[in-house]
Order: sequence, then C-alpha cells, then structure tokens
Amino acid sequence: MSRLYGDPIEVWIRDGQPIQFVWRDRLHTVRRVLDHWVVAREWWKISDSDPGERRFWRAEAASGGRIGTYELRFDTAGEGWLLIRAWD
Repeated sequence: MSRLYGDPIEVWIRDGQPIQFVWRDRLHTVRRVLDHWVVAREWWKISDSDPGERRFWRAEAASGGRIGTYELRFDTAGEGWLLIRAWD
C-alpha cells in the first residue's frame, strides 16, 4: 500500500540521480533507482517565463535497517525536492 505525502526533503545527488535524502529527520540511502521520468509543467498556468520541468524518481532506499520504496520529485523552476509517495 502507498501513501501520498508531498513533504519537503533534502537530497544529495551524484551523476544527476539522488543517492541520499533526509525525510522526517531520518537519513535514507538510495540502494537503486527503479524508475525515472520527466513531466513538462503547464506553461499557461504559471506566470514565470520558464515553466521548468518536474523530474521524478522512484527509488528503493534504506534507513536504519528498514527498506522502502519512495517517489521523489524535483521541480526545476523552484529547485525544490519533495517526497511524494512512500510504499509500505
């Protein structure tokens, strides 16, 4: 079962992919990226001249011996990361 969150997170990247992130004061280490996709933002719904993209990663990550699957999103226009979804 998955749950939606939309929580801001801090992410470390290497070669353009997340390798670690902090969510709810816990460090998660990405073991493998399961999927990656990019969605163009709808330029007509925002006032900025550069609408940017939303880049998504579905990753398997470990924290304190627990392994889970997480969906991370990076918004190029706002340069912010969110944890969008987590699977139990």
